[in-house]
This record gives sequence, C-alpha cells and structure tokens, in this order.
Amino acid sequence: MIPVELILLALSPVFIGFIAWEWYRSHQAANGIYRWQDSLANAVLALLHQGSDMLALLLLMPFFLWLHQFRLFEIDLTAATVALAFLLQDFLYYWFHRASHHIRWLWASHVAHHSSRQMNFSTALRQSLTYPLSGMWLFWTPMILLGFTPALVFAVVALNLAFQFFVHTQAVKRLGWLEWLFNTPSHHRVHHACNAIYIDKNFAGVLVIWDRLFGTFVAERADEPCRYGITEDFNSDNPLTITFYEWRKMLSDALKLSSVRQLPAVLFGAPKKAGNDDN
Repeated sequence: MIPVELILLALSPVFIGFIAWEWYRSHQAANGIYRWQDSLANAVLALLHQGSDMLALLLLMPFFLWLHQFRLFEIDLTAATVALAFLLQDFLYYWFHRASHHIRWLWASHVAHHSSRQMNFSTALRQSLTYPLSGMWLFWTPMILLGFTPALVFAVVALNLAFQFFVHTQAVKRLGWLEWLFNTPSHHRVHHACNAIYIDKNFAGVLVIWDRLFGTFVAERADEPCRYGITEDFNSDNPLTITFYEWRKMLSDALKLSSVRQLPAVLFGAPKKAGNDDN
C-alpha cells in the first residue's frame, strides 16, 4: 500500500512543473485562469486527500486481503494482466464517476472537485478527504474478487488518477484522432463545465470509449464556451468549507425530515443541483 502513495508522490515534481509552466504561460497571456487563493486551496485539499487515502488504506487493507481469499481466479502478474487490470479499473472508474454525479452520498465528496470557477492543472489537486467515507474504494472490490491482488488494484488506481492530472488544462485544445479513444483536455473541460448542454457528461478516466458506448459523451463546442464550477452560487477558498459544503446541506435536509423512511432519498437520491445560470 505504501508504494501506491509513492506513485503520486514521485510524480509530484512533474505535477508542480506543469502547474508552474501553465501559470507562467497564462500570466504572460493575462488570461486570468489562475487565482493564487484558489490554487492554494487546491494544494491544501490535495494534502488532506492524500492523508485520508493513506489512512483509509492502512485501515482497510486487512479487509481487502481477507476479501482476496475468495477470489474467483489465480491471476499471475504479467504485462497482459497488468494491462487487463488497467482496462477493468478504468471501466469501473467510469461507473464510480458517473454514480458520483447521480447519487448524493457520492456527490457530497465529488462536488469539492467541481466547485472551483477556475480550470487549470491545479484543479486536478482539488480533491475531498471524505472519499473513503463516501465509499470510493467499494468500486474496486470486484477486481479483488476476480483475483487481482490489492497491491496491483491500487497501483492502477493511482496511475489512472495520475493520467487525469494532465486533462485539467485550457492550454491544450484538440488532439486529433486521440480524441476518439482517450479522455483529453477538451473532453474534460466539458465535464467541468456548468453549461446546461455539458452538465453530467464525459465521465472518462483514461478511455473516453465508455462515454461513447453508454451515451454520456458530448464534444466541446466552439459556439458554447465552457463555464466552470457548479450550478449553485458557491465561491470559497476555505478548504474546510469546500470539503463539507454538500455534507452540511445533506445533514440539514436530514434533520428536517418528518419520517426516517425519507432518509434514504435524502442520502442516496439525486443531488439537489440548482438550475443552470450564467454565473
């Protein structure tokens, strides 16, 4: 489990280098895609997220190892099985990501990532420390039951997330034929946009083929520039406010219920997203 965290830690100088390059480029162009308060909040959120992920792995690894004894197959570590693990995890990530936009309990964690009005490389760092609580890890358990070792599963999770850092940018426009196969900056700008035509689209991690197969793909349009952030009137650079924004709203709604039987709808129903506006 420690090498999993080291994958992202080892890549952190690369991430910082790309952020510095993009900031300098945008500063020279004076296009205002960076705010230091926003970027600082993103950095703090990244540290909190990594800390909670490491703690969750320490606490949950005994469960994952116990679960692995019920595996259906003995899967040896080869180049082919690593590639298969990467493909399967990317498929499961698509469904986790899609569920995170349609189930409020998951959205409560994921909304932190979408809450910035900026779109740049530092936005990739804007993650919630509550992902272990909302149950992101549950989506990887089918791989463990199939026979992939927990170490391999969480290694490919880390690699998938590392790839996604590079799609959080406005510096790259289109990438030709790669747009048909891979998640790209253009596709992911759509995902972060709050325009009505773009909301809840392009859930890809690495491969955009899942969106194309399951009807959630929308291409970025020149006549519809992306407006970033969530549809609600939310603006904060406080990491704790960002982290617990939806959790507090969900708790407030739960306390107003007249019957406990209404609780599942509040916790696991569709997120209460405000109507699209021109913020």
